[in-house]
Amino acid sequence: MFENFKVPSDLIPSDPRFGVGPSLIPIEAVENLAKSGSKLLGTSHRKDPIKNLVKEVQDGLRTYFKLPADYEIVLGNGGATFLWDMMGLGLVEKSSLHYICGEFSDKWYRSHKQIPWIKAKEVKVEFGEGINPKEEPGYDFICCTLNETSTGVQLSNIPKLKDPNTLMAVDATSGAGQIPADFTNIDIYYFSPQKVFASDGGFYVAIMSPKAIARAKKIQEDKTRYIPEVMKWSNAIENSRGHQTYNTPAIATIFLLNEQIKLMNKLGEAKVTELAKKKAELMYGWAEKKPYLSPFVKNPEFRSQAVVCIDVDEKYKVDDLIKVLRAQGVAVDIDGYRKLGRNQFRIALFHNVSYENLEKLTKIISLAIESEK
Repeated sequence: MFENFKVPSDLIPSDPRFGVGPSLIPIEAVENLAKSGSKLLGTSHRKDPIKNLVKEVQDGLRTYFKLPADYEIVLGNGGATFLWDMMGLGLVEKSSLHYICGEFSDKWYRSHKQIPWIKAKEVKVEFGEGINPKEEPGYDFICCTLNETSTGVQLSNIPKLKDPNTLMAVDATSGAGQIPADFTNIDIYYFSPQKVFASDGGFYVAIMSPKAIARAKKIQEDKTRYIPEVMKWSNAIENSRGHQTYNTPAIATIFLLNEQIKLMNKLGEAKVTELAKKKAELMYGWAEKKPYLSPFVKNPEFRSQAVVCIDVDEKYKVDDLIKVLRAQGVAVDIDGYRKLGRNQFRIALFHNVSYENLEKLTKIISLAIESEK
């Protein structure tokens, strides 16, 4: 199917990268990295050039998110997946409550469930449905995912906790930067930078409240609990205060993250969010107008403005069209999440993916499908 389809030259996007991660890194950012020459790459991360770069990242994020003055920005190696275990070992006292609406929120739950001293509970909905977190007695750590990368589900509310001994943790990996959140309701907000913030993976940013910092210190003082050195929050916090990471980071990742933060700070979070909403309206509106398409997330309240998942009538084989578009260099990595097993497109609405290119992509897909009727 689609083997004879040829994309018209006037519809070819200026950049074929529509994938949800790793995301579209601007060529200009890569060129700026090359221009840094011998000043950064190949130099010690304990010296001023790299420490200044890390500080610039921290200051830029503080400005962008308008963070409370007493919140800290902690950086380290390993990505969000690494943090699931790190949080379980070093931030959960006895119990964690997990709100699950996709594959990644489920993986977070499973990581805590495997830790012998944690009572982990799941509150789960069918994939494609949304669920907002709620406080529940008996749990000292609440886990929710701001934007489910696998399903295109976005939370609509993160409540303020009443119990001062409970922490609210938010995985913001594919939503941070263009899905606003009230940080005064959140104790640890973390993400990997390979999504909206257009860098590479293997790195994490964790924004921590004073409550979260205090919890980490309290658990660290419990000498009966074993925590590997690389996973100790005390090491991550102490090094971050000195604008460093505990172990050697990939300098290019930090540089590209900083380039994207500077780019987005020129507009500010409100404008970036406005642009994201406009792109989401384009994509969901298109899916609702075409009889052979439908949004995977049925409830508009939970539709993401960062990742859109669109189901396609089974008569039209999405995998076949994806292969054709990749072969022609028109669009790459728009496959649905593999474990869902649906006839589906999954398309990033990240900041660097332009409205104009998304509009072209909708026209290409529509033309291809309608040519098969």
